[in-house]
Amino acid sequence: MENKAHALAAGAFVMAVAALLVALAWWLSREGGVRQNYELSSSSAVTGLSLQAAVRFKGVPVGKVTGISFDPKMPGNVLVRIAVDASAPVTRSTFATLGYQGVTGIAHVQLDDSGASKEPLVSPDSDPPRIPLRPSLMGRITDQGAQVLAQVEEASRRINKLLAPENQQVLIGAVSQAGEAAQGFRQLSADLRTLLAAPPGVARVSVPELLQTTRGTLQSLQATSGETRQAVAEVGQAVKRLNEKGGAVEKLAEGVDALAQGAGTLNATTLPRLHRMSDDATRAVRQVGRTAGSLGENPQSLLYGNGLVPPGPGEPGFAAPAAAR
Repeated sequence: MENKAHALAAGAFVMAVAALLVALAWWLSREGGVRQNYELSSSSAVTGLSLQAAVRFKGVPVGKVTGISFDPKMPGNVLVRIAVDASAPVTRSTFATLGYQGVTGIAHVQLDDSGASKEPLVSPDSDPPRIPLRPSLMGRITDQGAQVLAQVEEASRRINKLLAPENQQVLIGAVSQAGEAAQGFRQLSADLRTLLAAPPGVARVSVPELLQTTRGTLQSLQATSGETRQAVAEVGQAVKRLNEKGGAVEKLAEGVDALAQGAGTLNATTLPRLHRMSDDATRAVRQVGRTAGSLGENPQSLLYGNGLVPPGPGEPGFAAPAAAR
C-alpha cells in the first residue's frame, strides 16, 4: 500500500509539472495587444519566408507572418498575410521588402516608410489593406546581373572591334603618316633656311618646288588627322558607354557595395549568434548525458527521487507495518 501511495504521488507530481509546462508554453507564445491584418502581393519569389516569420518596422519587431498563398486577385502573384501591432505607424507611403538572416537564408518582412504621406493605411472595402512589396537588394542585384553582363560583353565586343587587325593597320598607318608629315615639315624647314641663308650668286631652291613640297606635306597631315580623329572618337564613345550613369561600371560598383554590406552583416550578427547557439547546444547535450547516466544507475529515481528507496517484502531490512503484525 505504501509503494502504491508513492507511485500515485509521483504520478500526480509528473502531471502537475506537465500542466505547468503547457501553461508556460502558452504564456510565452501568446500575443498581446491589438493586431491589424495587412496583405503583401508580389510577382517575385518569397524564398526563405515561412509562417510565424518576424515582421519588423525599421528594425523594430511589430508582428508575425500569418499566411502565405497565391493571390486570387492577381494570378501568378504570391500573397503574404501579416498581423501588425495597431500601434505601428503604417501609412499610405509604407512599403515592404524581404530581409535575410545572414547565410541561413531565413527571411523576414521588413517594413519601411518613404515619408511621403502621413495618412494611415486603410482599405476601402472589407479586405485587409495591401502594402506594396518591393524587390530586396539581393533581388535587384540578381535581376540586374544579366543586364550588367550584357553591357560588359557589349563593351568588350566594341573594344575588340576597335583593336581588330584591320583597325590596327589603320592606326599604324596613321602613325606612319604622322611621321612622314613630321619629316616633311623638317625638310620644308631646312629648305626655307637654305633658301634664306644662301649668299648671292649661289643657286637657291625654286619656289615651285617649295610649294609642291608644302602641298604634299599638308595633304599627308590632313589625311593623318582625319584617321586619328575617327580612332579617338570610337575610343571615346566606348569609354563614355562604360562610365555613363547606370552603365556597367556603376552597376558593378553597386554590386560590390552590396556584397561588402552582406559580408559586414554576416561578421557582425550571424557568426556571433551561431557561436552562442553552438555553446548552448553543447551544454544541453552534456546535461542530457548526465541525466541519462543517472537514470541508468538508478531507474527508480524517476518515480521516487534521488533518496534511498525503503526495502520491500523479502528484501534485507524490511519491516512490516504495524497494522499487518
